[in-house]
Amino acid sequence: MFPFCLPGLGSFFLFCSESVGADAPTVRLSYGTFRGFTAGNVTEYLGVPFASASRFETPKPPKELPGVQDATSFGPACPQQALSPLPGIPFARPVYPSISEECLTLDVFTPSKTHNLSKLPVFVWIHGGAYQYGNSRDKDVTAIVARSIETGEPIIAVALNYRVSAFGFLPGKEVGAAGVGNLGLRDQIFALEWVNKQIRAFGGDPKRVVIGGLSAGSVSATTLLLSNKQNSSALFRGAFLESGSQIPTPTLQDGQPVYDGLVAANNCSSASDTLDCLRRVPFDSFMATVNNTQNMFSYQSLSIIWRPYIDGDVVERALSASVSQGLYAKVPIMTGSCDDEGTLFSISTSNITTNAEFLDYVHSNYLPKSSQDEISSIGSLYPEDPAQGSPFDTGTANQLSPQYKRLAAFQGDFIFTAPRRFLLEHASPTQNTWGWCKLHGLISSGASSHYLIVSKLGKDASPLGTLHAGDVGVWRSVNFINTLNPNMPAEHATEDAKLSVLWPQWKTPSESGSSSLLTLTDNNGTIITADDFRLEPIRFLNNLLLEEADTQYFHPVLRRLLVRFKFWFNSVFMIFPL
Repeated sequence: MFPFCLPGLGSFFLFCSESVGADAPTVRLSYGTFRGFTAGNVTEYLGVPFASASRFETPKPPKELPGVQDATSFGPACPQQALSPLPGIPFARPVYPSISEECLTLDVFTPSKTHNLSKLPVFVWIHGGAYQYGNSRDKDVTAIVARSIETGEPIIAVALNYRVSAFGFLPGKEVGAAGVGNLGLRDQIFALEWVNKQIRAFGGDPKRVVIGGLSAGSVSATTLLLSNKQNSSALFRGAFLESGSQIPTPTLQDGQPVYDGLVAANNCSSASDTLDCLRRVPFDSFMATVNNTQNMFSYQSLSIIWRPYIDGDVVERALSASVSQGLYAKVPIMTGSCDDEGTLFSISTSNITTNAEFLDYVHSNYLPKSSQDEISSIGSLYPEDPAQGSPFDTGTANQLSPQYKRLAAFQGDFIFTAPRRFLLEHASPTQNTWGWCKLHGLISSGASSHYLIVSKLGKDASPLGTLHAGDVGVWRSVNFINTLNPNMPAEHATEDAKLSVLWPQWKTPSESGSSSLLTLTDNNGTIITADDFRLEPIRFLNNLLLEEADTQYFHPVLRRLLVRFKFWFNSVFMIFPL
């Protein structure tokens, strides 16, 4: 939902045969030549078009561009959805200099001494923003490129734009019939295909691509990791997942009320082709109707309407079903989350004040297919006692409303923490995986399997605790991008980058016997702890998610028995590839 320069490779550019000015690097691609700029030890090419697409159309290759194109400023942001205000919280959606529906550009950052024979590893960054807002400039990826130069592990970084909100994730049967579901994901795949075809000109190696993202960008990277008809997982060799993995996945048909609402709001109900009618609505008018739809700070919170949908193509099945069936790329994975992921998204539900209202909200908003007994069990596993709520480990403090900490605990686990552990439980027997969980403070990490990095610094500094996206400082991924292992090679380790302990893979037993977490302590030390917090409620949530994901395969009673047997077996032996 939400948001990194290599001495010794030569002192000249081999990007193309022409240059513009003494300090103006250029690169020649198959469809045009682009002039960038160098700042310090990083060369940047900004706003490079990788595709072209009209409203509710699939991306197509960019047009041939004559002459030398200026690539010294970011391209326009894709249309951004308005967000509801949060009382007492100074959160504001980023504001960009320009907005356009023609927004499919990306930015390339290279070490300044790179040439087109360098064959450097490539990191592709997908921004977050709850599929409602965001832009390639949201994360300063020059920092990781600069860091890679300092540590002798140079990389190239690419940050891409993709369509968000209704423009990128419109549901409805009409959308499915036209083959334009999940356009935002299709944009991301198109950008990865661009990297595969064009990155050699920048000095990159298309066979050494790692994808990553934050929040919705991390959910996107997880989705592209899973098997689909677009073969998106063949375009990279590792995944860096920060505060987001697989989320509940409705079908395009499930989202029909959203589509119908936009059709009616734009006076297209009587049109013979309602989708074509929506394409023709003037931008400002259409944007106004989109802004009237729910957003992540609406009452529905993380039950967002713009999200990946099952379309039978980019998303073939529920994301949890793909994970449970082993239908994902067997590549190294680095994944993690923050301890209090749900706090930011629970402020908008402050009018939920009783136990009955809490249970009804969970049932209607997140788990409509679950039984009353199952919802009651959630009430027991996430009790009203604020001392057991989120921000965790803060006692009765930070209770903004009667059910705030309870809602924050449930929503954070349901959308972030439980899916992270679910992915690690299934992937760890089949590939290298690391994970982390930030409890507070700055975290520096990198990974290629199951790990958690934890720090309790300043845990009770605010009622948001270690909030969602609070782990944006996790950038030891340079090692992972280079070697598919987060542990830095000894010959490249600087004093501030060394860890006091080796970062083990997630499946490595800790002293308690559970999977290992790399944990930062209050004094900035590092220890190995167990990924066993909130074990019972998180396992119960994952059971429910898998039950709903497997609805189409089994009779409900048999499905529940099978799911629970599989989880029991996996929890005991940790080797059962569900």
